[in-house]
Amino acid sequence: MKSYRLVSREVKNEKTLVRVKDAVFGGRKVVVIAGPCAVESREQLLAAASRVSQAGAVMLRGGTFKTRTSPYSFQGLGEEGLKILAEASLETGLATITEVVDQASLELALEYVDMLQIGARNMHNSSLLCMVGRSGKPVLLKRGLSATVEEWLLAAEYIVAAGNDNVVLCERGIRTFEHVTRNTLDLSIVPLVQELSHLPVIVDPSHATGDRHLVVPMSRAAVAAGADGLILEVHPQPERALCDGFQSLSTDEFDCLMPGLRAIAATVGRVA
Repeated sequence: MKSYRLVSREVKNEKTLVRVKDAVFGGRKVVVIAGPCAVESREQLLAAASRVSQAGAVMLRGGTFKTRTSPYSFQGLGEEGLKILAEASLETGLATITEVVDQASLELALEYVDMLQIGARNMHNSSLLCMVGRSGKPVLLKRGLSATVEEWLLAAEYIVAAGNDNVVLCERGIRTFEHVTRNTLDLSIVPLVQELSHLPVIVDPSHATGDRHLVVPMSRAAVAAGADGLILEVHPQPERALCDGFQSLSTDEFDCLMPGLRAIAATVGRVA
């Protein structure tokens, strides 16, 4: 058997369905998660939530605990940001997701959001993986910056082995020798991992490309490749964003993206 036993197709051949309120990962519908990189203010998040909901997103993303390369960059609003996410969810009906980085952020997030995110930097953090596994809350697990497929699936194995089957994998690009994009988006991973594992697989074209002009075509390509969903950075005013504005779609751009995604999804037997 493969080293990642519990998440392997050898143990379970049928695809796992992960339910987060009205969103179902792994089913016929391509789940679209959208929202700003970080919750910056109540006004900013509520404006983003309203627009992405109207355009067809079913989940709202918003970073509240930001693991940044520089200690001087915006680090998130913490619990205040979680409260704003919860308010936006009540207003729009969207399920919510935020990244957790340690035990303290996890314990806070469990009170406010519907899904937890493990970022690329923490994919190898086995202690955190076990904690989110014991929480029982649905988890989005991003692929590490230079992680192999086996390492990624073994990280998921930690969560499932701790008692949590509700895991969604997220390809967000890997670090290579190329610097013209933020990372290198490996779309071949989508059908490959779907053959190896029963867990749903989604794609993050925002972090993978680091360029809002590339997010739209890569979103289309991800759906065509069979991705079970997308997680997109969308901001009411990307030019004023406190982080990742350069890779964030405006709400108008997101509006324009969604009809095309629906058309592509239909050609591969899905809906978006």
